[in-house]
Amino acid sequence: MPVDESTESLHENTPGKGRTPVAQSIDPTAPGEFGLVQVWWGDGKGKTTATLGMGMRAVGHGYRVHVLQFMKGGAASVEAVRGEYNAIETLPGFSFENLGHYGWHGMADGSDEADHEAQARAGLERARDLLEASHGADLSAPLPLDGGPDDGVHMLILDEILYAAETGLVDEAEVCDLVESKPDGLELVLSGGHERPDYLTELADLVTNVRKERHPIDDGQRARKGTEY
Repeated sequence: MPVDESTESLHENTPGKGRTPVAQSIDPTAPGEFGLVQVWWGDGKGKTTATLGMGMRAVGHGYRVHVLQFMKGGAASVEAVRGEYNAIETLPGFSFENLGHYGWHGMADGSDEADHEAQARAGLERARDLLEASHGADLSAPLPLDGGPDDGVHMLILDEILYAAETGLVDEAEVCDLVESKPDGLELVLSGGHERPDYLTELADLVTNVRKERHPIDDGQRARKGTEY
């Protein structure tokens, strides 16, 4: 026979005890369970969207988050504006920087391939600096929400670094070195690329394949403001 439980007792076993979540003020706090390595790859749309959404969730709890973007310098189909940058600027504890060169490597779009490589290398060096900075911070404690990423962060998102490795602009071994050198309390998120990054399989705690079933770009749809940028 099923156990007859009251609504109140059922609520006691649910997150929030049945209360509807409401927005609260954002104060600096420290995550209690950060420190994993996440990998987001695949030929589908949504890798950057997912990781930025996760970053937004983290800053909503008062954690310090930084996004370092590789390979996203823009193209003729994209205006000189990014909706995500505008939004990040308004969120306490969230920051970003972009080291992408105009165009996309290997796409014959008129961009300079040597510049792509130089920017990707610069991104790799910057990622090393950010990891070193977080080694020097107490990640078990709150970090100032108005502080710079060089003061340490709780979550570091390296967007499109897997694409840079896939195209040979940075070495896979160097990406592995980044992962292996991260502080224990830092949540490290790597995204990009269409090919499975087998070199990270044993190093990552979470691996998500974002698969494409259908994409409007295949029918000639260009990037749209508000969805792609």
